[in-house]
Amino acid sequence: MNPPSLAVAERVRLHLRSEGTDPSIDPGATRRIAEAEVRRHNDRALARGERLIDDEARSVREVVAAVSGYGALQPLLDDPEIEEIWLNGGEQVHIARGGVAERIDLRLGDAVVRDLVERMLQSTGRRVDISQPFVDASLPDGSRLHVAIADVVRGGWAVNIRKFLPGHRSLEALAALGALPVELATTLGEAMRAGRSVIVSGATHAGKTTLLGALLASCATSQRIITVEETFELSVDGPDLVSLQGRQASLEGAGEITLRRLVKEALRMRPDRLVVGEVRDAEALDLVLALNTGVPGAATVHANSAAEALDKLTMLPLLAGRNIDRSFIVPALASAVDLVIHCVRDAAGDRRVQEVIAPTGEVIDGRIISRVIYAARGDGRVSAGGGRADLRRSERPS
Repeated sequence: MNPPSLAVAERVRLHLRSEGTDPSIDPGATRRIAEAEVRRHNDRALARGERLIDDEARSVREVVAAVSGYGALQPLLDDPEIEEIWLNGGEQVHIARGGVAERIDLRLGDAVVRDLVERMLQSTGRRVDISQPFVDASLPDGSRLHVAIADVVRGGWAVNIRKFLPGHRSLEALAALGALPVELATTLGEAMRAGRSVIVSGATHAGKTTLLGALLASCATSQRIITVEETFELSVDGPDLVSLQGRQASLEGAGEITLRRLVKEALRMRPDRLVVGEVRDAEALDLVLALNTGVPGAATVHANSAAEALDKLTMLPLLAGRNIDRSFIVPALASAVDLVIHCVRDAAGDRRVQEVIAPTGEVIDGRIISRVIYAARGDGRVSAGGGRADLRRSERPS
């Protein structure tokens, strides 16, 4: 933003403050005040021989973004093709489009980055400071914010904003993008509506949360869904939906709400489906126990294959305490999970479903037996179990 626009933005803030107008609640009033202040600036500048604002419309957009949005980042947040934004200090801004990263020609400065983070966190009830140098938060548009401050980062604050694009929120939309075959999308949708428990696995940025959201969208009209997350990421619309979010401890170290606590509370809310946004710690035990009560579930887990995801889910519950034995967890998990869907992201940035396996309920030598429902070759074509999947259990090691 050029200096004249910065000066106009400050006058607009003062005007809004004097009128008691919240720009996030009344954007129309904010725009009208911005237009009036831009014209007033040019009238004064013309009379005094000072610098004019040449592009008034652009200046109004910049001022509105600076006052009610997130300044120079707002156009990136508004761009429907950008899926992630990250800042390495105030001098490096990177984005990802279609899974491909690029650095853009934008420099903000450390002071601007700190101000933007403070504004982003203002409505979340979360904080970041020396005592709490990391923070995860959900922005009003559903994007996920992660911040690490300079106390633990060399060279300035590290900021990540992961957006969740509205065009990817159904299985049909993902199939149209080539993320999975239409027949598989139909089968998975039917499985969700039939109350099957599903695990979505994959590496970081493989599209796990996006796929989980699309799976939930296929059954949200007929099921009461309770979601449990550390930070709100899942974007699901439904007539009977409750979303729960964990909470950080206070400055005194009290008041923390963990995923384990949320899973237990969710079971008291009469769920038709319990959803854990990401399983990565001892909450895996509570999820397995919940699934074995007959409550259908869904979750994501970091793994390099569907079979590895099952193995990981048999190990994570051991973090809950010494009295937890894998000989109990393995058969409990084998009988509770119906499908494991594994996602990948290739070198070109394309995300797709790589394989789907179905546990048979049997355990041999401590391993869960499963069969392949779907597997894609490197060219994306089906090499095993294609077509409409038969979900009857058989005896094939995963």
